[in-house]
Amino acid sequence: MEKVPMLAEGYEKLTADLKAFRAERPKVVDAIEEARAHGDLSENAEYHAAKERQGHIEMSIADIEDKVSRAQIIDPTTLSGDKIVFGATVTLLDDDDKPVKYQIVGQTEADANKGRISYNSPLGRALIGKAKGDEVEVTVPAGDKFYLVKQVDYI
Repeated sequence: MEKVPMLAEGYEKLTADLKAFRAERPKVVDAIEEARAHGDLSENAEYHAAKERQGHIEMSIADIEDKVSRAQIIDPTTLSGDKIVFGATVTLLDDDDKPVKYQIVGQTEADANKGRISYNSPLGRALIGKAKGDEVEVTVPAGDKFYLVKQVDYI
């Protein structure tokens, strides 16, 4: 079974989401029962919406339970070294020598707007294993991008 690397805060968010979905379960069951009481199910929009919501909740619960059971929590402050690995915070210089900063995180934690990219993203994959001073070329939908690794931190 393949482990799912994530930071502690990502794990906490997943478990909070799981708790919220589990709390919503009985409410959806009640909504289904109430809609069922209205009679003809073939034309009952409330019933169909509640059943659809129930399916979404059950699918989400199964997905999150799977990720939580395979979670490998990584604390970047315990890491060190010159090479970029999961959890590293990397400062890059782009083509215009403009600095950009990213932290390499798990898929569930990724948010490029907050400077967090997945280790599975094109840039994340290109950065893993690189060190300060290395040049990185990445092919993204907008074309090829070139970066210089300026700094690697474990914070």
